[in-house]
Amino acid sequence: MALLAGKKALVFGVLNEYSIGWHIAEQLHHHGCELAFSFLPGEKIERRVVKAVEPFGPKFLVPCDVSKDEDIGRAFAMTSEKFGSFDILIHSLAFAPGEALHNPFLQTSREAWRTALDISAYSLVALSRAAVPLMNVDGSIVTMSYLGAEKFIPMYNVMAVAKAALECSVRYLAAELGRHEKHVRVNAISAGAIKTMAARGIGDIDKMMAHYTEKSPLPWNGDTAAVHVGKTALYLCSDLSSGVTGETIYVDGGYNIVGW
Repeated sequence: MALLAGKKALVFGVLNEYSIGWHIAEQLHHHGCELAFSFLPGEKIERRVVKAVEPFGPKFLVPCDVSKDEDIGRAFAMTSEKFGSFDILIHSLAFAPGEALHNPFLQTSREAWRTALDISAYSLVALSRAAVPLMNVDGSIVTMSYLGAEKFIPMYNVMAVAKAALECSVRYLAAELGRHEKHVRVNAISAGAIKTMAARGIGDIDKMMAHYTEKSPLPWNGDTAAVHVGKTALYLCSDLSSGVTGETIYVDGGYNIVGW
């Protein structure tokens, strides 16, 4: 059964085939959704993304630095030209300067704070604002969070603050856009530890994976767990979740419920 037959999605945040966004796109594609992708401007990154998304036969790829309003404007101008209207926006991107993750949280600079919040949280607001005029009725916006938004995670630091802001933004966007004439739903997925390129940048990723494997109620393999996230995103993008908005859904094998 093709849950998304005739639907169109714009995906932000795929860097390679290990990206969570890639696994989300895989599920959407499998269920009949037509896809388009953004990439951070740069020839090397463009080649990497083009290669990664080739199996999905994308309608188009568009360069976009989400920290620049003019880039966002051009990206959605192309979306309007190529798609006309569309149904699904996937926001699967985040960034914080390396030193803000590896240094003590107390040493977080003002610039690192601004950068992390801008790219990791505000970009959801900016992309949603540009997307909604082009979205069809009953569309869906899905973003990616992490347990660090509410619990202390070593070395997550300012990214935890950004994810907390992201989850709060989901609630405010959901309240506004649900009452909008388009009735767009907005939800977040809080994924467990997965070996993406971004996760490797935090440090101690192998220790984190071992801890998840030991403590999660359900079996959790950080090398393959992204498929679970993709399936949950499929649910949130389909009519199966027609009454769900403003939620942060944990997809971590139940790790978040464990106290000891």
